[in-house]
Amino acid sequence: MSTLRNCVQLIGRLGVQPTVRKMDNGQKLAKFSMATTDTYKGTDGTIKEETYWHQIVGWGKIAERMEKYLSKGCFVLVEGKLTHREYIDPKGNIKKYFTEVKAGNFILLDKKDTIIHIMDESQAENGLPF
Repeated sequence: MSTLRNCVQLIGRLGVQPTVRKMDNGQKLAKFSMATTDTYKGTDGTIKEETYWHQIVGWGKIAERMEKYLSKGCFVLVEGKLTHREYIDPKGNIKKYFTEVKAGNFILLDKKDTIIHIMDESQAENGLPF
């Protein structure tokens, strides 16, 4: 029996400059939105495009590298896992739900003469190719 894995791979552009903050434990957290676009042929035969927005988070060393290398508009491949979280709003009556991609690594695709590949050390130890 094979093991099913939670694995997400997105290629798109950053919609905003990553926001990075240092947590109380000293670890950094980076967040940004990323747009991906699908192209398909509509029922009327015309080519249509649909853009989707994804929330990306990175922790620790990957957050530090996101802060260093990523900026609004850059073209990037992000790999990670899909995560869900929820919380009650400050008034205590509405439950909020979030779906995010917890990044494990990224490849900066903007550079013409170089591709920058950034990997989270925990994934490097697992022998993952990206």
